[in-house]
Amino acid sequence: MAKADRKLELVEKALTRLSPLESACTLCPRDCRVDRTKGAEGVCQTGHLASVSHALLHFGEEPVISGTSGSGTIFFTGCNLKCLFCQNYQLSWLLEGKPVSDGELAALMLGLQAKGAHNINFVSPTHVVLPILRALRIALSEGLAIPLVWNSNGYDGLEVIRALEGIVDIYLPDLKYHSPSISKKYSAAGDYFARASEALREMSIQQPVLDLGPGGTARRGLVVRHLILPGSVEDTLVILKWIHKNLSPFIGLSLMSQYHPCFRAPDEIQMGVSEEECRRAADEALALGFDHLFLQPEPFRPDEHLVPDFRKEKPFRWK
Repeated sequence: MAKADRKLELVEKALTRLSPLESACTLCPRDCRVDRTKGAEGVCQTGHLASVSHALLHFGEEPVISGTSGSGTIFFTGCNLKCLFCQNYQLSWLLEGKPVSDGELAALMLGLQAKGAHNINFVSPTHVVLPILRALRIALSEGLAIPLVWNSNGYDGLEVIRALEGIVDIYLPDLKYHSPSISKKYSAAGDYFARASEALREMSIQQPVLDLGPGGTARRGLVVRHLILPGSVEDTLVILKWIHKNLSPFIGLSLMSQYHPCFRAPDEIQMGVSEEECRRAADEALALGFDHLFLQPEPFRPDEHLVPDFRKEKPFRWK
């Protein structure tokens, strides 16, 4: 069976498995139980259709994702986590985008493939898994053939991740917090680690090896992202040790020092990450010996942050 045909079959099975969860939505750990088929809005503030801000070739992801031609990235609006400091707050909190039909979403995927994208990168896909699957049913039948990237905040439902087996080629989740008090304070999700850790275990089972093709671009695998937060380096160290102990040793780890206070960031994190915090986190990651480790050599100066502006046609200003 051809790869596209196999994916189409799996997409149909996933839709059959997950669609019943939409009318009393339990697609993510929030378990809002609203009827999204009628436009009801839970934490994610999203109904039956996906809403998109931008679809573009993105060169600012990890090198194995962006490669030389760019990652075909689709930025969805709405979010099931809504971190107070979110750098994409224009999308996650303010919902600045436009609804797209399943056919329009499929066309965005095919258009990015035509532009030479290495992959299709779904950013904040957790709450729009059903529109994504419905669009994939169209796009795969019309020739979509590049890897699919699940770029999530990690607060994914285990049932959803299990349904995505064989569909998603590359998992790119965050693992934001270990401490329930920190996750409750910044994301109103005291169960974040409990739920994210089980989702990441499943991702690691499905994609235990970061497989790189010619030129070093990922074909399949798992890359776990962790953003160091000011004053929370001890939480970071616990997370790094957990990843090393509990997930496949052949995955990627992306340790990010790009934190910049945004939106509703509380007073105690209205500053960048210190050099000492970055050094402690990087030293721990290096000592643990991850097979594929991506480090940002920052912290950034306040005037050189990487916060995008999605009100612009080109949201990113890389130097």
